Amino acid sequence: MEKFGKSQSVLRREDDRFLTGRGQYVDDTTPEGALHGYVLRSSYAHGVITALDTQEAEEAEGVHLVLTAAALETAGLSGKMEASLVKNQDGQLAPNTDRFLLAKDKVRFVGEPVAMVFAETYAQARAAADMIELEVDDLPVHLELQPGGPNLHEAAPNNVAFDWALGDSAQMEAVKAKAAHVLSFEISDNRVICNSMEPRGCWADIEDGRVHLCVNGQGVWSQKGQLAKMLGLPESEIRVTNPDVGGGFGMKAMAYPEYFLAGQAARMLNRSVRWMSDRSEAMLSDNGGRDLTSTATLALDADHKIIGYQVHTLANMGAYSGQFAQPIQTQLFSKVLTGLYDIPVAHLQVTGIYTNTTQVDAYRGAGRPEAIYVLERAMDYAARALGIDAWDFRRRNFIAPEKFPYKTASQVRYDVGDFGLVLDRLAQEAARDDFEARRAASAQKGLLRGLGLCCYIESILGNPTETSRVVFQADGSVDLYVGTQSGGQGHETVYAQYLADQTGLPVDQINVIQGDSDLIPTGGGTGGSRSATVQNSATLALVTVMTEAYKLFLAEHHEADSADVSFDDEVFRIAGSNVVFSWLDAAKLAREAGQSALLDVTQSATLDDLSFPNGAHLAEVEVDPQTGQSQVVRYVIVDDFGYLLNPMLVEGQVHGGVVQGLGQAMMEHVVYDDNGQLLTASFMDYGMPRAADVPMFDFNSVVVPSTANPIGMKGCGEAGTIGSMAAVSNAVMDALASKGVTRADMPFTPQRVWSMLQNAG
Repeated sequence: MEKFGKSQSVLRREDDRFLTGRGQYVDDTTPEGALHGYVLRSSYAHGVITALDTQEAEEAEGVHLVLTAAALETAGLSGKMEASLVKNQDGQLAPNTDRFLLAKDKVRFVGEPVAMVFAETYAQARAAADMIELEVDDLPVHLELQPGGPNLHEAAPNNVAFDWALGDSAQMEAVKAKAAHVLSFEISDNRVICNSMEPRGCWADIEDGRVHLCVNGQGVWSQKGQLAKMLGLPESEIRVTNPDVGGGFGMKAMAYPEYFLAGQAARMLNRSVRWMSDRSEAMLSDNGGRDLTSTATLALDADHKIIGYQVHTLANMGAYSGQFAQPIQTQLFSKVLTGLYDIPVAHLQVTGIYTNTTQVDAYRGAGRPEAIYVLERAMDYAARALGIDAWDFRRRNFIAPEKFPYKTASQVRYDVGDFGLVLDRLAQEAARDDFEARRAASAQKGLLRGLGLCCYIESILGNPTETSRVVFQADGSVDLYVGTQSGGQGHETVYAQYLADQTGLPVDQINVIQGDSDLIPTGGGTGGSRSATVQNSATLALVTVMTEAYKLFLAEHHEADSADVSFDDEVFRIAGSNVVFSWLDAAKLAREAGQSALLDVTQSATLDDLSFPNGAHLAEVEVDPQTGQSQVVRYVIVDDFGYLLNPMLVEGQVHGGVVQGLGQAMMEHVVYDDNGQLLTASFMDYGMPRAADVPMFDFNSVVVPSTANPIGMKGCGEAGTIGSMAAVSNAVMDALASKGVTRADMPFTPQRVWSMLQNAG
């Protein structure tokens, strides 16, 4: 039975707690008396460790433990960080390059952990770390996003992490040979740092002989499995919890060495330990995002229909392959390789490159923003090269509504879509026909005005299975246990709202409980825009099971036929009588009858197919040609997320995503010097968008329900970032094109834009 949320913009129930300082984050929940951890990090980008003497540090005041790679081996812990490896074009698995918890023999990036000190106070731990004698013989540094250079790993000759491909290159060459137009463009996607409001942190303790790791992550079960494997313990002896989390954005989805080190230290000392990174430490050690350069080739027939699309990408892995990095820039990139367009032939080749920089991994969108950015920049470049309208060019190549379900050239099945409807709505909401008048008004002020369009599609990703558990308490409250983890998205509101919509339970009596591996058997965590869709599908399955169980119970209790008991999303009714039960009434009756199985119910659900959020974003920018200063002055959004459970929360997610994409386009940029030193390691040097840097957003929604889940949802968490990067970049390019600029890559800082204008032609 299909049931849909009531789409009410309910205020976020958790905001009162957060805004009044009552949130409970890692630092707030640390056990009293926990030892402080401090990490000694490499100040060398590449070198051989020739000496590491910790004796003075171990004897320093307040110090309880100093961990090094050697100390871990002595303790029987020589595990390595997990990395997902893809297959090379020859069918062989990409080489596994070992990454130890603490640097062993060599260091490969500035910020790599070398030792970890645990002491009574943070000051003592930091002072002791300064006493550690670390000597490193420099090795040449490799920073170029190209194969070759000084080798980082023996297992990866020429610093090639992997060489992956999708599609038939020979078929693509044949398509190009018969095309009327073949256009190629090089497109760069700069590296960014996540900079979540709350930096990474954790604490670990021993509780009843079990290791309890509390970490501000994006889920507990993956961390639990990895920690058990690393420590050599059965999973039953591990508990992982996530408290309130101040932003994750993919960067907190994976494990980091500090979490395992904290768990091991707690075991060795049999007491609680804590670690919290400061901002510059986070900028050095958090996994970065993006950082790839692609050559995109479009093959078109004489009518400007795309008959083939090819992308060759060089993707920076950093010094090691991250937990998800290789699949992100290959498999996940390929999910939306051809975007919204009816392209019959496609070929993608990706080469991963190791460099002496911090590793790169998941960041909001994880592969889909990268793919859409390349495609939508190429679409704009191609339209300009052909002298045709960029909007008409896109519309001509859209997948027609009647072609759904549609299998793309990369063998992904899109279930539904009406991309022309979305673009028509955008043209209307953005008053596109009046743009030339706005451009002229800007010109009168001496400013260049540009309009940029991005038509995007993404796929929700991650584990398709999720679990919900409902417990009816004696006081009339209801606990809803979920397998995802909020990092500020409003999960506590939307999950309670959906359960209330389906059951009639008072929403203010529903408590959403998350982030504890002891409370429900499994969960997929948060990432890939999966949370609301997959979790609420599990809740819907749970409600279906509970409904049938309560119908049988009420029928038996009232000596009625079960077919005579009905439920209308609010109350149970028994035909032929005036008997009406709310769900709380029915639960109370079940408690009195000793029916405990009706008071604690768990159910899982698995989605058979992905859903595909899509939309169109329009940005308008003004550029001062005298200074290079650029400003996004107008931003209009039309998104198709299917049915919306809470439109206000959806709009908030889109706003946040747009700002992250806009930030990358306009100012965010990681810079290393020739020695591999991070030059953008503080907010004095790394630009972040502020309120004054963004316009008011005009958000609009069209509804084309997904057929891939019973709720008709498509997911919204990452869409804003996916749409905004190319929309803003295309707008800047449009503004600069009138002055002869033919290529414009992010970030559009004043100096870079001014230089583009000076070098035009």
